[in-house]
Amino acid sequence: MTLFLDLNHSVGDFNLALKFQVPNGVSALFGRSGAGKTTLVNAVAGLITPQKGRIEIAGRAVFDAGRGLNIPPHQRGIGYVFQDPRLFPHMSVQRNLNYGRRPARSFEIDANLIIDILGLEKLLDRRPDTLSGGEKQRVAIARALLSNPDLLLLDEPLAALDRARKLEILSYL
Repeated sequence: MTLFLDLNHSVGDFNLALKFQVPNGVSALFGRSGAGKTTLVNAVAGLITPQKGRIEIAGRAVFDAGRGLNIPPHQRGIGYVFQDPRLFPHMSVQRNLNYGRRPARSFEIDANLIIDILGLEKLLDRRPDTLSGGEKQRVAIARALLSNPDLLLLDEPLAALDRARKLEILSYL
């Protein structure tokens, strides 16, 4: 799933200008705080609209300022795990996991396998306010995976997890 980015976005004194292509597979974006990493991820997800440029996912334009094209976030086929879990507090873990599930397109995601890998079996009936920070983040990761995304964006999703759990989850990603 290639990702092509050519965009320019300014907020106050900050200007993010970039042009690059991300090949299939797992890629990581590194940079100092304030360098624009979250801004870039939010632009790809469709949560912000750059002033100029183009974004393509697998050869399909999802944003093109010149053509006035801006596909809404829910139609981009993206799973997004934010720095904070953003779970629905009035729903159980199970209902949070089911929220946003999409029918399989290229392959079926095994919900039980994801729940097992992330150690969520005993949490399914609980609500987010009863979970630790790491448990909440694991639920957020599972929810994004269960949306059967074409592209998965992760914005520091493992920050709330202990070292052992980070290493375990990274091996699966």
